[in-house]
Amino acid sequence: MVVTFKVTGGEQGGWAVLQVSGELDLVTSPVLRQRVHDLVAEGHHCLVLDLSEVFFCDSSGVGVLIAARRLIRSCQGRLRLVLPARGAADGSHVNRVLGALGVRRLFDVYGDVDAALGDEGEPLSA
Repeated sequence: MVVTFKVTGGEQGGWAVLQVSGELDLVTSPVLRQRVHDLVAEGHHCLVLDLSEVFFCDSSGVGVLIAARRLIRSCQGRLRLVLPARGAADGSHVNRVLGALGVRRLFDVYGDVDAALGDEGEPLSA
C-alpha cells in the first residue's frame, strides 16, 4: 500500500491540511517526512495531518510524527493530528500505537478535519 498526500484547498484558515492514507511504515515514512519538510519550507507552519485513512503505523511512522512536531515547534508553528472520531474515542490503530509508545500526550488530536481547523474545539483527551 502507498501513502498518498493531498493538500486540501491550500491553506484553510491559516492551516495547511495534509491527508495521509494507507500504511505509515519504514517504506512510506520517508515520503511523509519529506512532504512535511516541503510544506514547512513553503512557509506552512500550522499543519493538520489527517491520519483518518491510515490503517497501519509502525514505530518509524511514529518517529516521523514526532520529528514533524519538533520541526513545526521550532518554527513556532502548530501541529494537529486527525484520527477518526470513533477511533479517537475507542482506539484506532494509530491512536493505540501512539498510546502504547507513551507519546499520545505530545499531540493535539481531533476527531475530524473540521474540528482540527476550528478555533473553538478542544483536542480529544489522551
